Amino acid sequence: MILAADIGGTQSRFGLFDGERLVLERRLASADFPDFHFALATFLAETRNADIRRACFAVAGPIDDDGRSAHLTNLPWRVNAAALERDFGLPRIILANDFAAAALGAVTAEAAQRIELQAGGALAAAPRLVIGAGTGLGMAIVLPEGDGWRIVPGEGGHIAFAPSDEQQAALWAFLRQRHGRVTWERVLSGAGLAAIHEFLTGEQCSAKDVGTAAVELFLSAYGAFAGDMALATLARGGVFLAGGIAARRSAAFGAGNFLAAFNAKAEHAAIAARMPVCIAADPALGLRGARLLADLANT
Repeated sequence: MILAADIGGTQSRFGLFDGERLVLERRLASADFPDFHFALATFLAETRNADIRRACFAVAGPIDDDGRSAHLTNLPWRVNAAALERDFGLPRIILANDFAAAALGAVTAEAAQRIELQAGGALAAAPRLVIGAGTGLGMAIVLPEGDGWRIVPGEGGHIAFAPSDEQQAALWAFLRQRHGRVTWERVLSGAGLAAIHEFLTGEQCSAKDVGTAAVELFLSAYGAFAGDMALATLARGGVFLAGGIAARRSAAFGAGNFLAAFNAKAEHAAIAARMPVCIAADPALGLRGARLLADLANT
């Protein structure tokens, strides 16, 4: 059996795989647990002492240089692989950035698990880019390497927000008063979507209750960011949108604002237009990617 986890600021997903088959999956609200240790214990109580031979945990935050511990960016949890191996009798745990797992899951997913936004013209040997707005804003680059893949996780969500027009400049000023430094994650996340609604209306609400104008501004900003990152990496292999927001609002992403901003790249607009863009719609994307990473670590 392979134990996989996708540990996020809002929810933690756990999966037990028998080979490629997902035999047990649970989603737990991260806020219900004081730390990851208790969340993992809750899931393992359901596994009936399964013979777990490999394990990979994908973490929504940077992995320490030793590869054995990590701290979540949007949750006060620290994940210590050595302590978890000792306390639960697990085999060596591989820790990975959550977007490394999502990226691998996205680029290896079947076509039926993707929603095409722009056909483009994929180049097989070119980099793939995976971006995802949810609790935070994640990013990873995937490079073809022999018969497999090399995954380069990044923290692109924490670079400075670059407004594209006067309205976005006013949004930047609104957020700067609140946060000081304004990163892309302050705009392209669940909290960012709610902040955009407050900027436009003066009213506070949850991300799921925002109005149409907030969604349109969000999509324009998202498209601009995704297009800029795609140019920076020359992602001619394709751009994959992961994260809960794209999956829940896939119809809005295909309506125009996102792609118009993605392709508005002046002298490089033709390059952007040739990049395939899709939504990675598999809800178990991170889990499946973590399982693949556990397999790769064992070869």
